[in-house]
Amino acid sequence: MPLHFTASKVFEDELPLLVDHRKKELERHKKLFQWNEFAEGLPHINSAKKLSDLPAEVLFSFSKEVETIYTRESGMFELKLKGLADSTKQWEDLDKIKKVFWFRKTPISEYVSEHWKEDDFFGSQFLNGTNPNVIQRCTTLPPNFPVTDEMVQPFLEDGSSLATEMKKGNIFICDYKRLEGVPTRVVNGEPLPLTAALCLFYNNPEDNLTPIAIQLEQQTSEQNPIYLPSDSEHDWLLAKMFVRNADFIEHQNSYHLLGTHLLAEAFAMATLRSLPIMHPLHKLLIPHFRYTLPVNTISREILFGPEEGLTKVFKYSKSIHSLKANPIDIATLTITNAYFIDVSQKITKKRTFIQDTTLGLEGLKELLKRAHSEITYSSLCLPENIVARGLESIPNFYYREDGLKLWNIINSFVQGMVEHFYSSDSEVSRDSELQDWINEIFIHGFLGNEKSGIPQRFDTVKEVIKFITMVIFTVTAQHSSVSMGQFDYCSWVPNSPIFLCKAPPTTKGSSSMSTIFETLPDVGSTVRGMASIWLLSKKYSDFIPLGSYPNQYFDETDGYFDVTKQMMKHFQAELSYLSESITERNSTFTPPYNYLNPAEMENSVSM
Repeated sequence: MPLHFTASKVFEDELPLLVDHRKKELERHKKLFQWNEFAEGLPHINSAKKLSDLPAEVLFSFSKEVETIYTRESGMFELKLKGLADSTKQWEDLDKIKKVFWFRKTPISEYVSEHWKEDDFFGSQFLNGTNPNVIQRCTTLPPNFPVTDEMVQPFLEDGSSLATEMKKGNIFICDYKRLEGVPTRVVNGEPLPLTAALCLFYNNPEDNLTPIAIQLEQQTSEQNPIYLPSDSEHDWLLAKMFVRNADFIEHQNSYHLLGTHLLAEAFAMATLRSLPIMHPLHKLLIPHFRYTLPVNTISREILFGPEEGLTKVFKYSKSIHSLKANPIDIATLTITNAYFIDVSQKITKKRTFIQDTTLGLEGLKELLKRAHSEITYSSLCLPENIVARGLESIPNFYYREDGLKLWNIINSFVQGMVEHFYSSDSEVSRDSELQDWINEIFIHGFLGNEKSGIPQRFDTVKEVIKFITMVIFTVTAQHSSVSMGQFDYCSWVPNSPIFLCKAPPTTKGSSSMSTIFETLPDVGSTVRGMASIWLLSKKYSDFIPLGSYPNQYFDETDGYFDVTKQMMKHFQAELSYLSESITERNSTFTPPYNYLNPAEMENSVSM
């Protein structure tokens, strides 16, 4: 439980004892939570090298530690029993992939495995799948993507043209140019292929978004053909697989890892270092940083170091059947009162997670650096992001519909809270702790990049409201949108390949089903990736949904309690209404879009 103090700003404390307490608390936290450079050009991170280096106040609960181990280990145990996790064989039958993790399937993952080849479903994923962040309206074709009317007229409305459909706002594009030249992992002496693809979409009269042209490299040449739906079945399917691989790389790294996890860590660190626990904005924000530092710390261990998170924690169990028991009960018998990091030291050193993806460490850092340099304040604010990408009116875009409603609900709640504690712009200017907070975020989260548009200081209440709305939206809604559906859409590896083994063909007409099997990851890499995606998508027993505040930071000792409590109740009611409307809508179509349902959304980046 947190310690409670009456909410107050630094200039409101007059008692020397309270002033001294604020000062000493921040001095202590600046020593406990020190910034460290992960890589040049990336947001700074906490300095902890391993989980046990973190202060106890931000660590996982014991149940979460054990459940995390259980989820990953039980999944890998199942795969090893099947003889799959270490297999280097190629797939020869798509149906065999369905037998992996057969009891962990979801209705959507089943749907994906049945419909992944269909153009309508392919297009829908760029709006309502795990990565709705790349697609944008196309008003002019890029000069390096020479699609002609002759190529695409058969896929447009009768008598129409590409120019006409662009004017109507029916043409959209995904351009993965940021991937061009990013180094990839070397396998058997050769770098894995990674295409900086371009994909053109048409929103047809039935309001289905369908792909109409794909080019797999940025530079035009005879060896870089433009693929069309009229090409051979395997040529077209293979082209779509390379686009999905490019999207998977951008999704997992630029939008999930960087856009939510690393930014959330910067926000959390600045809050712990700059806002003492009696500061009203510390009280407002700290529930949204629950577990963020430990989950990021342990993720870096798994990604970039020995697989210490994948402990054989159940080696003390007497039988295989004990794995069917409640994971917490097993944990009590085997590692009661042990920290996760202590148990993980018993593991046999294996491989890192990054060894089963397209990018090695060098490539990952390069892509993250490029993506970080392009982040703007506007791009992090959903209403502005949607307008900038020209997506205000595209139909069946549930990420936009639910996301904008959520943004407005969060913004209304934040406005009430901030205006309650800051009666004027001058109070914002006078709050030196608040100014230190935003400056730390600007310097350490965005590396002092003025072009990003991130504020360096606050001068008005309105500025504070907007920024805190963005922070809470990023660590809750945005994280949920890119995280929650990973197993649904990415566990069927042909739909979202973690990497591809064979470069795309340079001429049309040379592909077959054998080419597709040769291009897919081998059996072992596929199933290890599926196990990791299951872990990343798992909802844990200590899940806390958006809007829940089980630790009452604004409590009865607080003069503000009654007012803030009423604001929280109103916030929770608005979230509940939205959740009910999303559930009702989802009952009418398949697959449903539930990734921005507040009732299913974690209150922080905690996995």
